[in-house]
Amino acid sequence: MATYKYTIITDSATDMPKWVIDKYNLRVIPTPVVIEGKDYFDGETIFPDEFYDILRSGKNITTYHINQYMFYQNFEPYAKAGEEVLYFCFSTGIAGTYNAANLAKDELLEKYPDFKIDIMDSKCAAIGFGMCVFFALYMQEKGASKEEVMEAARFHFDHMEHIFMVDTLEYLYKGGRISRTSAIAGGLLDIKPIIEVTDEGKLEVFQKVRGRKKAIQKMIEVIGERGYQLDHQIIGSVHADCSEDDDAFIKALKEKYGIKKCVKAFLGCAIGAHTGPGMMGAVCLDAPSPAQKYIDELLNSDDPSFKFV
Repeated sequence: MATYKYTIITDSATDMPKWVIDKYNLRVIPTPVVIEGKDYFDGETIFPDEFYDILRSGKNITTYHINQYMFYQNFEPYAKAGEEVLYFCFSTGIAGTYNAANLAKDELLEKYPDFKIDIMDSKCAAIGFGMCVFFALYMQEKGASKEEVMEAARFHFDHMEHIFMVDTLEYLYKGGRISRTSAIAGGLLDIKPIIEVTDEGKLEVFQKVRGRKKAIQKMIEVIGERGYQLDHQIIGSVHADCSEDDDAFIKALKEKYGIKKCVKAFLGCAIGAHTGPGMMGAVCLDAPSPAQKYIDELLNSDDPSFKFV
């Protein structure tokens, strides 16, 4: 692989598929997940394929954001080596990751004053965050300057539409996002909240639909309403241990909107702990990308290392 003037790193809230991580040798800082009082690290010591069984078992699971010390430990090897870093960060609207990363940066600059690191708040989550990072990695590989990559990333952060469905209200209740009364009533009525990520990078319920099939159909409609020229995009999809439903969802999107390629992801433990199993959704851009020439290259590529679905 080519040597670049700077290294792109990110965190596990991207839900980045393994094939992307392997292809670009991407450093992904893991988010902590606490199971019955013991710390695990998303994508490093705990993985989605085992996590959702643990979640269903009713064990006590909490999360906390990557802290200043963890960032310091992850950034310092680059500072020592004199390598420049571009770090794409989980949304500040959901976690305190961005502030912790900047505190670590300030601390490192006292010891390594020549260390060059840019920290960008994605204002995105899950595969929406992941798609922004994926496009940046591809642009870097194709020789785009750091400034060009950052400019495109800012645009993608601002124009990435996230449309997700939560299958059960239990985990939103446990996380304090809805009341017990709402959780019980919603469960009895088979309510499926549909969630978006706001311009401020916050998760918000914007519709409630009765029944899983109707909720999936509503997501398909909303993606069509919000997506810009979906047949000229690569979309992302994500699921929480419901791969077959996700495959059918992707197929329906492709048939309805002429979508050619999709990056499919498994929702990681850090976000999955708060949404529960059965969650699924898709992401797309709502405006023409300044990096469209790179997206067109990807759409026309037959490189088998790109494991699109």
